[in-house]
Amino acid sequence: MKKLKRTLACLLAVVLLAGMFALPASAVGFTPNFEISAPAAYIVNTDTNIIVYEKDSETQYQAASLTKLMTAILLLEEYGDDLDNTTATVSNAVQDYVYIHGGSNADIRAGESRTLRQMLYAMMLPSANEAALAVAELIGGGSSSNFVAMMNARAKDIGCTNTVFVDACGLDEGNLTTARDMYLILRYAMSFDLLKEVVKTPLYNMGLYPRYMDGSYNIRTTDMMIASSFGGDYYRSYAQGGKTGSLGEWQNFACWHVQDGETYISVVLNSPESCDPYTYPTKRPALYETGKLMDWVYDSFSLQSALDVGQAITEVKVKYSTQADTLRLYPADSMYTILPSESDSSVTQKTFHLPDSVAAPIKQGDVVGTVTLSLSGEVIGTVDLIAERDIARNPVLFVVEKIGEFFGSLYFRVVVILTVIAVALYLAWYVWYWIQHRNSRKVRRSHPD
Repeated sequence: MKKLKRTLACLLAVVLLAGMFALPASAVGFTPNFEISAPAAYIVNTDTNIIVYEKDSETQYQAASLTKLMTAILLLEEYGDDLDNTTATVSNAVQDYVYIHGGSNADIRAGESRTLRQMLYAMMLPSANEAALAVAELIGGGSSSNFVAMMNARAKDIGCTNTVFVDACGLDEGNLTTARDMYLILRYAMSFDLLKEVVKTPLYNMGLYPRYMDGSYNIRTTDMMIASSFGGDYYRSYAQGGKTGSLGEWQNFACWHVQDGETYISVVLNSPESCDPYTYPTKRPALYETGKLMDWVYDSFSLQSALDVGQAITEVKVKYSTQADTLRLYPADSMYTILPSESDSSVTQKTFHLPDSVAAPIKQGDVVGTVTLSLSGEVIGTVDLIAERDIARNPVLFVVEKIGEFFGSLYFRVVVILTVIAVALYLAWYVWYWIQHRNSRKVRRSHPD
């Protein structure tokens, strides 16, 4: 069963990647009127695969707790149907590792077990390191090294080219990723409905904790963008959840957003704490800069139709017909794309790929050519151009044209040239023969028998 799940997961990754790259992702060419302090960022509209913001997206930075996104992916691939009936236990080795490196936890101590659902919430909300490492030991068959190998293999399957994992929680500084790679990881992670539900949960009850006075324990997310009650200035209604990470005086954040039916995934890496202007006790610079960027995105862009399928956009000459000299062409698709909100499709540049003419007969809907749309020099897509109506062929025009084409063709010119050469050779031979024959008669007359 687990092998089947892994196979299905691989197939899902392939399908998702095909969807992601059906059209090449491209930048729309507009920049905000501000600079972010994070050295790397990447924002993609997932409806169109268009990059609306990019900064140093191929350079490696420490992944920190963004690493746990991959751990969550493998957990759901292996045990997605059995999260409540399977438990993981925090070992002494896990407790020692977390104690040595420090970092966040959900107070799950050595020897204690929790269901995999609880472990999933623990690693994603308060970013509990012991939960991620316990899951890694379970799935890795007692070996965290085996699990790390699985993480790196899955990252390559998803399309990551510059991501390296060395542990399951992100405490090791050797966990490296890029803004683009983390976008791919989060996009794949969001294909799991349960994970989408988990990351948009502000508070979660972990159940019985006998050592607490009330007998239960609530964990809280580190993603203040989704927390309407305690997120303060970081909160945004469009934020649907994500993952934070930090190993120093900086922060990473990967999140997905939905507003007015338009979906984006954002990644901000290594935002320095100094850029966060808020006075809260805990600085969250990546959340601040993500909010600033996404406010700009939603204010500046909207999903619009770049073409009107009911309006002809060009025409082409028609041959062999008396019905029409030209044929109007319509786009076969509206080509929904991201455009500046206060503009329309006129801001796009159109490059037509058409023949000099088309030959009748023509059927309505026939594909005659294509048009490529660009925005600020970046190609955003190509659409077929189709015939407006039927156009019949005039047989007389067709025959006359073909006769004219024959007499003007290279074949005809070659035949004519060869014929002229043959006639010339024949005439030359005839003249030579006539001269020879006449001379021979003169010789016979001058030497009678």
